[in-house]
Amino acid sequence: MFDPTVPTNPQHLDAGSVRATVVRLDARIKTRFPARNLTRLPGQLIEVIDHLRARQDVWRDRRRWLELACRLGIALVIIGLFVALALIAFQSSADGEAHGWGWLGVFESLVNDAVYAGIAVYFLWALPDRLQRHGDLATLQRLRSLAHVVDMHQLTKDPERLRSDFSSTTATVPLGLTAIELANYLDYCSELLSMVGKTAALFGEHTDDRTTLATIAGIEELTTNLSNKIWMKISLLPAAVRRTGARGDE
Repeated sequence: MFDPTVPTNPQHLDAGSVRATVVRLDARIKTRFPARNLTRLPGQLIEVIDHLRARQDVWRDRRRWLELACRLGIALVIIGLFVALALIAFQSSADGEAHGWGWLGVFESLVNDAVYAGIAVYFLWALPDRLQRHGDLATLQRLRSLAHVVDMHQLTKDPERLRSDFSSTTATVPLGLTAIELANYLDYCSELLSMVGKTAALFGEHTDDRTTLATIAGIEELTTNLSNKIWMKISLLPAAVRRTGARGDE
């Protein structure tokens, strides 16, 4: 039986497989915690994946035409440069400036034209990559924010609050979870962070831009660190259960 969560190419991440995994996680969270705000987050992640897939399909065709236009522009700049250099040299010779110090003005004009042409060529050559980087970084920033939102949802989920000797205050946020429910909740937060990292990694499948790859690596490091913090809480749950005798059904 075909499993949509298994990529067709095991050496590359597949957006469809990542999306199917998030959809499955969304159903699991809504089934176990239908009244919790955590149920809103998988949908936002699915929106990012759908946006990425649609953007890649559209951008693939646009980039082809943009690259063609930029290469044509580069060719015109180079041709224009050689024509300008030839005209400057011809005019200088005709005016008698090709002798003595007159060549200094000619050389200055040649250098200026070459510099401006080089800037134009560099701009046109890098334009497709810059436009793609701009779109990628905007979406990656959204993923970074989503990772912090997931972390906010687990901040007050402290296993120590299950202890029988825990003393609450008027500012204490109600937990409303048994030990088993808390373990499931924290586990879902960890899985969401993992999927945020996997979604960010999708952007690295079709680019070699250093800035984009560095941003992806930063998001992956962020989600890993946040997930490790969650698993430290999960590791404290058995001790909290033993101290309070808390029970729950999985």
